[in-house]
Amino acid sequence: MPLRPLTILLMALTLTSCASLAPRDPLRIDLVGLEPLPAQGMEVRFAVVLRVQNPNDNPIDYDGVALELDINGQPLASGVSDQAGQVPRYGEALLRVPVSISAFSVMRQAWAAAGYQNGRDLPYELSGKLGGGLLGTVRFSDAGTLNWPQPAASQP
Repeated sequence: MPLRPLTILLMALTLTSCASLAPRDPLRIDLVGLEPLPAQGMEVRFAVVLRVQNPNDNPIDYDGVALELDINGQPLASGVSDQAGQVPRYGEALLRVPVSISAFSVMRQAWAAAGYQNGRDLPYELSGKLGGGLLGTVRFSDAGTLNWPQPAASQP
C-alpha cells in the first residue's frame, strides 16, 4: 500500500517536468545593420546588429553570443561576444556582435560578387546561438538580401 502514493507522486512530478520542457516558438532574428569597426592588420571588422524577438511567455537569458555570416553562399565572417542579457517575454532586444573578415574572405567575396552592383542585394545567411547554459542555449538563423555599407564620403 505505501508504494501507491509514491508512484502517484512520481507520475505527477514526471508530468510537471515534461511540461516545463515544452517546445518554445523559435526566436525571430533579423539582421538590422552592419557598423564599421577599426580594422586590425589584414582583416576587416564590423559590428553585426541583430534584433532578437521573443514570441514566448518566458524571458530568455543569455550569456554569450556566437554567429556566422555567409554572403552569396560563401563564408564571410564569424564572431563571438561574451555579453549577457535577457530578451524579455513577448519582447525584443538589440545585440551587437563584433565579427572579423579575413583578407582572403574579402577577395573571395569580391570575386564571387562581381555580378552584383556595388554590393547591393547580396543574398546572406546568418546562423548562430545565444548561450544560456546546459539546457538554455537557443540556436537561430536568418536569410535575406544585404546591402553592404558604403564607405563614408571624404570631406573636401
